[in-house]
Amino acid sequence: MKIEILDEAQQDLIEGFQFYESRETGVGSYFLDCLFSDIDSLLLFAGIHHVVYGYHRSLSKRFPFAIYYDVVGELVRVHAVLDCRRKPSWIRKRLGRG
Repeated sequence: MKIEILDEAQQDLIEGFQFYESRETGVGSYFLDCLFSDIDSLLLFAGIHHVVYGYHRSLSKRFPFAIYYDVVGELVRVHAVLDCRRKPSWIRKRLGRG
């Protein structure tokens, strides 16, 4: 199994890093470490998460973020990494489902 992080999801990670790093130096790097660990866990657990807005949604263990992904054969495609504190309507629109 392989993981592909799409450009939009990479941008989400960059924005999350910038947000947390602006709060306190070093927290942005911790954010990325945690989220990449959560994404890596999809190698073992892809497909077991509930489907929300048409994608599987895995919740981060340390931050209020959700990883939205799909599985195509042996490929896990990460479409978005979004802050769960956002309005559901914004999340649905961001995922192209609203």
